[in-house]
Amino acid sequence: MDRLTVDEIITKIKAKDTFEAVSKDYSFTLKIEAYVPYACASIHDGHQFRKELWENCIHTEYERWYEEDPETKNMIQSHPIVISGCDSRFEYDLNRAPEDAVFVNAWGKQLWHKPLSEDMKNKSLDKHANFYKVVYALIETLESKFGFCTVYDMHSYNWKRWDREVPTWNLGTSNVDNARFVDVIEDWRQSLSEIKLPHDIKSSSKINDTFQGNGYFLKYITKNFKNTLVLATEIAKVYCDEYEQVIFPEVVKTVEGELKIRIPKHANAVYDKFKN
Repeated sequence: MDRLTVDEIITKIKAKDTFEAVSKDYSFTLKIEAYVPYACASIHDGHQFRKELWENCIHTEYERWYEEDPETKNMIQSHPIVISGCDSRFEYDLNRAPEDAVFVNAWGKQLWHKPLSEDMKNKSLDKHANFYKVVYALIETLESKFGFCTVYDMHSYNWKRWDREVPTWNLGTSNVDNARFVDVIEDWRQSLSEIKLPHDIKSSSKINDTFQGNGYFLKYITKNFKNTLVLATEIAKVYCDEYEQVIFPEVVKTVEGELKIRIPKHANAVYDKFKN
């Protein structure tokens, strides 16, 4: 893996080079093993938190971990194109617009002992901006090469906090063109529902049940690219004990193995349907 500036990463994308890189400031990674009409993203996988923010942060390390999406990069790591965030959403949230990306309050609790200085905020927002420069270059290149592409936007959510039965998988589709994509969205929901997980963990899947797909990542790509479908795909945190902060690697591995088969199969079907 190379350590590259954002400009170097964009140059490689535009040249259609294959590479694996971490951004120079270690805020995100991008792997391109081959140019294919789909990409995977895990923008909330990161747990890094700038050390100069530690003393000022009211939330504990565990509270931050609880709201992040650990292991989502590992679930999609076998695919040819993977972009992932390395930093915690508590530093800046890649799934929120720039004006909302640096939290004042997080999940009902004040985040900082003292308000952040503009300098501190701008350090975070620069990383947010650089990530989206690369996202733009990536999707622009894939759309121009293939005519259509699908982005699998992987997230996870804390299912134990709900006071009703919730699905293992949730697709958030309220901000995509449902009239155009309804059939392939349903195909993806159906495929996820067929996944067999260890320990008899149920694998139900629903659309817009727990979340509706209101994230900035999906909205940004959908607004800027008319021939890219973003599938905001949430897995309930059945792959860990969210209260004890214990990961179940055998469940993560099973999910990775299932998605290794199911994502390309679905992406190729979507491409065949919309490439013209």
